[in-house]
Amino acid sequence: MARANTTKRAILDAALELAATKGITGTTMDEVAELAGVAKGSLYYNFSSKDQLFEALLQEGVGALAESLRSAKGELRGWDAVDALVIRLLDIVAENGALARLMASEIFRTDRAWQQTLFALRHEALAVFAEAIDETDAAAGRSSIMASGVFGAVLMSGLEWLVFEPERSRDDVAAAILATLRVRPTR
Repeated sequence: MARANTTKRAILDAALELAATKGITGTTMDEVAELAGVAKGSLYYNFSSKDQLFEALLQEGVGALAESLRSAKGELRGWDAVDALVIRLLDIVAENGALARLMASEIFRTDRAWQQTLFALRHEALAVFAEAIDETDAAAGRSSIMASGVFGAVLMSGLEWLVFEPERSRDDVAAAILATLRVRPTR
């Protein structure tokens, strides 16, 4: 059993690394097997298709993301919760840039077999942000679209930070994002 879990983990890690650099479309099952150090038969034993492999990868990653966000929010409410969620999402991006890049590239794709799974998991993660935003004075019935905006802004800002300004501290990046969130738009 431990060997099967080790093999599956190696396959998922290899798929993530390749997809983050080459995209899912550009990644082949042969490359995944080679990078994972497993026979092709072992790869197909664990995942019957490329679609199944990447659905499992996204399900695992986005599911863990949603759980981590729920944990970060804990009992916090309003802006304190939004602050904690922004910081935690930036930490996740920093800890797992490959997953963040994969999510950023796949989140709006509609031609994937796993789109419904990703949509449900994305909704689960966004619900944590929406709940916190509902508790602020900024929501005014727009918490779901605001949650999408905040999540997207943090994800893209986190990638921007890691790629173009890695010398900045996470706290500096979080402060910039949070300051932007608190600016009231004029009409």
